[in-house]
Amino acid sequence: MSAETTGEKNLYGLRHIAFIMDGNRRWAARHGLPKEQGHRAGAKAFHRVVKYCRDIGIRYVTVYALSTENLKNRPAHELDAIMRLLDDYLSECIKETKDQKVSFRFLGNIEVFDDKLKEKIRQVAKRTSGNEYVLNIALNYGGRAELVRAFNILFAAGKSEITEEDISGALYTAGCPDPDLIIRTAGECRISNFLLWQASYSEFYFTDVLWPDFGPREVDMAIEEFGRRQRRYGGS
Repeated sequence: MSAETTGEKNLYGLRHIAFIMDGNRRWAARHGLPKEQGHRAGAKAFHRVVKYCRDIGIRYVTVYALSTENLKNRPAHELDAIMRLLDDYLSECIKETKDQKVSFRFLGNIEVFDDKLKEKIRQVAKRTSGNEYVLNIALNYGGRAELVRAFNILFAAGKSEITEEDISGALYTAGCPDPDLIIRTAGECRISNFLLWQASYSEFYFTDVLWPDFGPREVDMAIEEFGRRQRRYGGS
């Protein structure tokens, strides 16, 4: 791999890291706390990890914040707590947009959210568009649904022959490079309907660390492991 450095940090050519943030509820149970406190601790981890990635020069970060399955299957009180955290975060983003170096993009079907939340999502995306770093936040997102949406967009446009480039351009992540590295926390070794198209040649890194305990040290460990691998892109 070619080595890309930012300061003293060797990124091994990494441009895009995606995170499957798993383990909030287990963290809460382990500490004898309600699930809502686990999500609050997970939100703090999100802040420090995203900031660290930006500080070391990772240009694109994607986080799996809320899947379509989460939205269907989680208890109402737990979803309410998650929505409050999201609402608070968006409010802070709106206040700080002048100082933001990050372009916020939202992946998934946001039409299911209430009007106030949808408006905040759109405001943040619009006000931060064009900034140097990109943060993709997947909300009510599923990889299969994203592909169906892309195909429908292309069919509606009258495409008779569809190329890989056409599909990539119709995804929520259009314009972003595919993730080089996908990190999943909490010991689970599966993709869970996340970035199915984009992950074709991504490297995967699985760790037992629960998301609320994840931080810069763990990011560095994942990057170093990535640097030891030889990416073949389907070759021998």
